[in-house]
Amino acid sequence: MATKTNPKTKQKSMEETLWDSANKLRGTVESSEYKHVVLGLIFLKFVSDKFEERKKELVEEGKEKYVEMKEFYNMKNIFFLPEESRWSHIIANAKQDNIALIIDTSLNTIEKSNPSLKGALPDNYFSRLGLDASKLSSLLDAINNINTIADKQEDVVGRVYEYFLGKFAAAEGKGGGEFYTPKCIVNLLAEMIEPYKGKIYDPCCGSGGMFVQSIKFVESHHGNTKDISIYGQEYTATTYKLAKMNLAIRGIAGNLGDVPADTFFKDQHQDLKADYILANPPFNQKDWRGADELTTDGRWNGYEVPPTGNANYAWIMHMVSKLSENGTAGFVLANGSMSSNTTGEGAIRQKMIENDLVDCMISLPGQLFYTTQIPVCLWFLTKNKKADNERGYRNRQGETLFIDARNMGSMTDRTHKELTEEDIAVISQTYHAWREGKDALDGISVNYEDKPGYCKAATKADMAKHDYVLTPGRYVGAADVEDDGIPFETKMTELTQTLYKQMNQSADLDEVIRKNMEVLGYGE
Repeated sequence: MATKTNPKTKQKSMEETLWDSANKLRGTVESSEYKHVVLGLIFLKFVSDKFEERKKELVEEGKEKYVEMKEFYNMKNIFFLPEESRWSHIIANAKQDNIALIIDTSLNTIEKSNPSLKGALPDNYFSRLGLDASKLSSLLDAINNINTIADKQEDVVGRVYEYFLGKFAAAEGKGGGEFYTPKCIVNLLAEMIEPYKGKIYDPCCGSGGMFVQSIKFVESHHGNTKDISIYGQEYTATTYKLAKMNLAIRGIAGNLGDVPADTFFKDQHQDLKADYILANPPFNQKDWRGADELTTDGRWNGYEVPPTGNANYAWIMHMVSKLSENGTAGFVLANGSMSSNTTGEGAIRQKMIENDLVDCMISLPGQLFYTTQIPVCLWFLTKNKKADNERGYRNRQGETLFIDARNMGSMTDRTHKELTEEDIAVISQTYHAWREGKDALDGISVNYEDKPGYCKAATKADMAKHDYVLTPGRYVGAADVEDDGIPFETKMTELTQTLYKQMNQSADLDEVIRKNMEVLGYGE
């Protein structure tokens, strides 16, 4: 007898099925480690699928003699894979006890054969972790079922990669923030600063999500991805590898520095002037420079030296120093950065306002991050509001836009929230209406208006009255309460009648409870 399928049963997505298979490694490997195992294998499957597709193409073109020549793959921006590094070789040996060594050899061979992948792939990861061969084999089987290039319109491997980064961030808790920024926040940053053309920089790039979304923004708005170039830096070695793999699987060329390194002490892009900066620096980073180090650094030129105990303003000053003449920056920081006065932070903020660098401030809802519950905000800085005015945008010199988005977002589960596409559109359109006097989506001219409880365009004088605190709630005020047209006397009569009715019901309930207590032998 055939089994009936319950139409209400939700089928697992490809990502969920793969995650379930990957979870079998848990217990034998820490989640902070096995993400590199899983993502390394997904990368390996993808580059192998691309290689095999190109190889088949060469055969069909009658160029069999070129199938083992690197040049005929590189010319199509495809990585050449020697025989021992191909996915087919790994699957053929998936049941062997030394499969971990075979995978490590494959990754090492790919990196040596493709200079652009130098420092990108896990180094002897599989052998060193002592993975259970049967569980690893099971994971290989699950990944083998993914055709990463079947749908040319769908970024299958990118989708899986993104899903896994989010899941790993959730699983790792606080440590996950080192490599992952929630997608909705990255989307909002991109929609706000519109990185169409020029140099994009992220000084603490994690797994490269800001770059990926910048490319997606250009593509979705029918721009040319060749018009942008990518620069980044990452301190943590394993996260640096994640970023390089993340860019590689999407065919994105980027300069992430020669090695993972501290942005403050070993800036690998010293002469860079970026047109766009998107970043999510570590929140409230302590002891970032030591007591006497970097006190005369040129990045603080004209400003107070950022305090040792919190790097928030060091990151801000670093990004200001990296902006081009007309550059724009959008980044995430803890809410405390908007009002703190510790050891010169207030003075730095005041001077930034006086120099007209602060373009927009946004308070975000809580629970957006997997890794922290502390409230966060978005800063947007611009080097030259006057230049925008000269290009035909409305004159916003001496103004800063404040947006309070704390009431936006929808819960995705009991503990996490995300901004919806509609939320992102509303916020970004508010900004572009204020900045450019037009709708961000279709270019139609619109007039910006302050909206109590949501947005306010404040002047330098307004901010001076608030002691240069940049918290949106101080400026937007309370939302207007809509008048329902019912006279006060009528409302008061109705409320009074309701109150008396509830008081009578309370008395009746008290009497029932008293009688029940007497029945139980607990009367007065």
